[in-house]
Amino acid sequence: MQHRYAYQYPYRRRPVWPVVLLGTVCGLAVLAAAGLWVYGAYSMSDPATSLLFGIRVDGSRISVKAPTCPTDEVTMVEVYDSDSEGLLWRAHGPKTPEGIRGSLTLWKADDFRKAAPRTPPARLPTNLDVSVTYTDGDGTGDAFDLRKVRAAHLPEGRYWTYDGPKTAAQLDAQLGCRA
Repeated sequence: MQHRYAYQYPYRRRPVWPVVLLGTVCGLAVLAAAGLWVYGAYSMSDPATSLLFGIRVDGSRISVKAPTCPTDEVTMVEVYDSDSEGLLWRAHGPKTPEGIRGSLTLWKADDFRKAAPRTPPARLPTNLDVSVTYTDGDGTGDAFDLRKVRAAHLPEGRYWTYDGPKTAAQLDAQLGCRA
């Protein structure tokens, strides 16, 4: 026996386009969210935003310039052998106004409240890492190949950087300080 309503209401196919449209919109939303996440992760870890330090080698004297704003004060400087990561020197509390503003002579213990060791190693490594800490606890640093620095023959008042010779004012300008 056949159902009496079987042919009375013909089967109507529902349109497919709303499902396709909804799937496309959801897919685009997921791609947009993933793209924003990748962009955020990339922009926060972009190494191109690191600050340049300056360095000078005049005979046995090594001077560095860390970027500072007028309100910044350097509290500590550390020097490491880049190859072994061993600490070569640490100094706290610069005594000179220049040192407080980031112009530091390494291994010049008298310019600091506390420094150890008081003299440089007998043989300096080829690559140095120099880092500073500011009063707010933030810090920054840079690594240097001393062969390149010595070969640069810098004019007075200039520091060697990976972007070419710069003055102390140019190094400080990286921070975009408000006056």
